[in-house]
Amino acid sequence: MTSPTEHTLSLLRGEGYIAAVVEHFNPWAKIRQDLFGFIDIVAIRSDVAGVLAVQTTSGANITSRIEKSMGKKELFIWLKAGNQFEVHGWRKMGKRGARKLWQVDRRKILKEMLH
Repeated sequence: MTSPTEHTLSLLRGEGYIAAVVEHFNPWAKIRQDLFGFIDIVAIRSDVAGVLAVQTTSGANITSRIEKSMGKKELFIWLKAGNQFEVHGWRKMGKRGARKLWQVDRRKILKEMLH
């Protein structure tokens, strides 16, 4: 099975981004840790200003990841510095009886959305 992170890397690279995973596994705490507490992947492209940060997850968890990210003061600073942020939720979808394909629910978070 391909992970949401792998799907997002493939998507971004297909759009011309240079993308890298910035979350890491902390062996002492036995958990995965995101950059600044909300970033799994960073991506850059020469024709897009700033750095795109992405939190990637399963489709079922997209709302909780948005809420988690929007609660971080670091996200406001990230956006205010001229960068971008998206949450990608991946799930297999398709008509009944047809082959199911991976699809992304891609949500862009703007600094105006933060409280």
